[in-house]
Amino acid sequence: MHIITAKNIYKSFDNTEVLKGISIEVNKGQVLAIIGPSGSGKSTFLRCINQLETIDSGEITVCGETLAKNNDEGKAVYADKNSCVKIGLHIGLVFQDYNLFPHFSVLQNITEAPIRVLKQSKAEAEKRARELLDKMGLSDKANAYPCQLSGGQQQRVSIARALAMNPEILFFDEPTSALDPELTGEILKVIRSLADEHWTMVVVTHEMKFARDVADHVVFMDNGTIIEQGNPQEIFENTQNERTKAFLARFNEE
Repeated sequence: MHIITAKNIYKSFDNTEVLKGISIEVNKGQVLAIIGPSGSGKSTFLRCINQLETIDSGEITVCGETLAKNNDEGKAVYADKNSCVKIGLHIGLVFQDYNLFPHFSVLQNITEAPIRVLKQSKAEAEKRARELLDKMGLSDKANAYPCQLSGGQQQRVSIARALAMNPEILFFDEPTSALDPELTGEILKVIRSLADEHWTMVVVTHEMKFARDVADHVVFMDNGTIIEQGNPQEIFENTQNERTKAFLARFNEE
């Protein structure tokens, strides 16, 4: 079952075409890694699926519900506001820069949306939040504030916050880019554990070893297009594409 389908997605900023006909399908339980050089359109694509940007044309469906599709003029038309909100609840997004509320405690950061959006009781939301903090190895940080945490700890709180909304898909936008190598390992371990639990995930990453070892499917993007896609063995070991070879050359030398 395709839990996400994006067909022929185009997106421009100020007449600069950033996405040039991107098409991707994500199956339930799949871990999709999107790799490629900076500026290739990876994060923009994620932002389009998450409704943080609007597409110019194309079609997006999430969990069988149509978010956007072309009209007769070939321009993308979005579902009504209530439908867009409902579709958005299927997806949890973890940003590269954490995006925690600095004036909220860790517990408040995790419970705010479940209480306000999902209408959970405070007791229910806090119970789930403490379970997630325990899962993240942060059970002693419930009353701490973001400024008191390391970058790795803040990112784990961000993951717990996304999970607290009970999404069907998790999106990670370069979740380790702001971290040093030691803290990067913390986050990749968490994402690996989620993969073991068969979470559906789309991960934009510069961590090639992670993409090779954890992902089921790898997409290589460059200059707003998909250059190549396939399973990790096809991309990392048997690629015949010269652009992919050039991009992976440094990784393969390690």
